Amino acid sequence: MTEKIWNERCIISPSLICLDMCNLESQIRILEKAGINMLHVDILDGHFSPSMPLGLDTVRQLRKITDLQFDCHVMVTEQDYFVDELLDIGVEQIVFHGETQPHIDGMLNRIHAKGVRAGVALKPSTPLSEVDYVLEKCDTVLLMLINPGYAFVKGEKQVAYGQRKIKDLRRMITERALDTKIEIDGRISVDNIREYGSGDVDIFVTGSTCIDRSNMEESLRGLKELQREIGRK
Repeated sequence: MTEKIWNERCIISPSLICLDMCNLESQIRILEKAGINMLHVDILDGHFSPSMPLGLDTVRQLRKITDLQFDCHVMVTEQDYFVDELLDIGVEQIVFHGETQPHIDGMLNRIHAKGVRAGVALKPSTPLSEVDYVLEKCDTVLLMLINPGYAFVKGEKQVAYGQRKIKDLRRMITERALDTKIEIDGRISVDNIREYGSGDVDIFVTGSTCIDRSNMEESLRGLKELQREIGRK
C-alpha cells in the first residue's frame, strides 16, 4: 500500500504547518476523509530557517493517531538529532537540506538503513550539481521555489527560474532512467499543479495558496478532482 501511494501521479502533500495548530486532530480527520494519503511535515530550527512553528513532540503524537504517510522536510543547521528523532517516530520519508549536510551520501545511507525513504532538498539558488552524484540514491529531490522560512514575507514570490530548474532536474532523472521523485514546495498554486502535474513534478506541497483553512473540505475536494483529471491524461 505504501509503495502504491508514493507511485501515484500528481501527489498532493498538504503542509502540516498551514493547518490550524489548535485543532490538528480534527484537521487530520478532514484530510483523511477527503482521500489525502500524505502529510508534509516541516521541521525547522529557527536558525537555518527563521521560524519554528512545530515541535517534534507534536509529530510524535500525530503519528499515534493517523496512518497518513509522513513526508518530512528537515530545514535545520544541525541535522543529526532531528533525523534520529524522526526515524524513532516512524515517518515514511525524510528529505534534508544539502546546504547544511557535510555528508550527503552518508546521511542518505543512514536513513535508508532504517527502511525509510530519503532525499535531498535544495534552496532556490542551490544548483542541481549538489545532487548530481547522489541522484541514484535519492528517492526524492525537493526543490524550494521560495526561500525556506520566508513564506510570511509578503514580497516573497516563487523564483523566476523555478521552471528551468524543474525541467533540468526532470531531464537528469529521465536520462538516467531513475524513479527519483521531484517534489516542489513554496507557495504552490493550482496553476503550478496544472502546469507540472502531467509529468514534470510528482509531489506538490500544498499550503495556504491552495487550501482555504476556513473551508478545507471544499479546497481538498477541488485538489483531488484536479489530481484525478491529471491522472486521466
